[in-house]
Amino acid sequence: MQVGFVNIFGKPNAGKSTLLNTFMGEKMAIVSHKVQTTRHRIKAILSTDDYQIIFSDTPGIIDPRYKLHEKMMAAVKGSLEDADVALLMADARESPEESHLIFEKLKLKAPVIVVLNKMDAQADKAKLKATEEFFLSKPYCKEVVLISALKNLGVDKLLERVLRYLPEGVPFYDTDDISDLPTKFFVSELIREKIFQLFQEELPYHTTVLVQEFKEKTTLTKITAEIIVQRDTQKGIILGGGGSMIKKLGTLARQDIEAFLQRKVFLELFVKVRPKWRDNETHLREYGY
Repeated sequence: MQVGFVNIFGKPNAGKSTLLNTFMGEKMAIVSHKVQTTRHRIKAILSTDDYQIIFSDTPGIIDPRYKLHEKMMAAVKGSLEDADVALLMADARESPEESHLIFEKLKLKAPVIVVLNKMDAQADKAKLKATEEFFLSKPYCKEVVLISALKNLGVDKLLERVLRYLPEGVPFYDTDDISDLPTKFFVSELIREKIFQLFQEELPYHTTVLVQEFKEKTTLTKITAEIIVQRDTQKGIILGGGGSMIKKLGTLARQDIEAFLQRKVFLELFVKVRPKWRDNETHLREYGY
């Protein structure tokens, strides 16, 4: 049986979370058009009779500006060390130089497949070919695979390529497990995703979510969560006039959580102000970073 860790790296918004979800056939990582949506290392376990792959979606690689960013980059560093195969993702529409500089600095020991994502959106075939050849000429790159994670194009071929490099071994996890993270984590992430979708500009980056109560009752699951912001003005924006925005946020989040848990959910949301939480070690620990 082939078993191993396949870790996904790249710039923010390269499509790492979308690829993880496509591999798994269900939503494991939250997705938004905004950069830095992923803050944690998210492991997803794909098991069949022939293999067990532990995929890791990692935060997009950035220069840290806050303690929160430092913790995000520490998650990337941990992923570098245990990778059996590394997938280095780049947007096929972008010039490859910037991604190359990031990939080169990673100094990976594991076999590397460069994944050119969003190839369906790159109309210039000559440019696509040139990008492919650019990465193939680099010493860290074993091969290049072109995909569209969103449209599930080329993902089966990528999986087949990954399996060529995975060692034989004994499964690390029970074959029924799909992650090593608790359900509460995914619930808080689904709420956070809705904040990214509903609120503009910088607000989502100043926000995190803490699940305070998660009780499974006979007919439904009762969830109480706090949305943490940095300023009173941000609290007002999240609440909206007469509580309209938090109501909308709650409805959208509840629908996704019900789909994820496969049962009815009663969701209660509160907004708490914690000034400068992104630079406060105690708060960051409390919020799971």
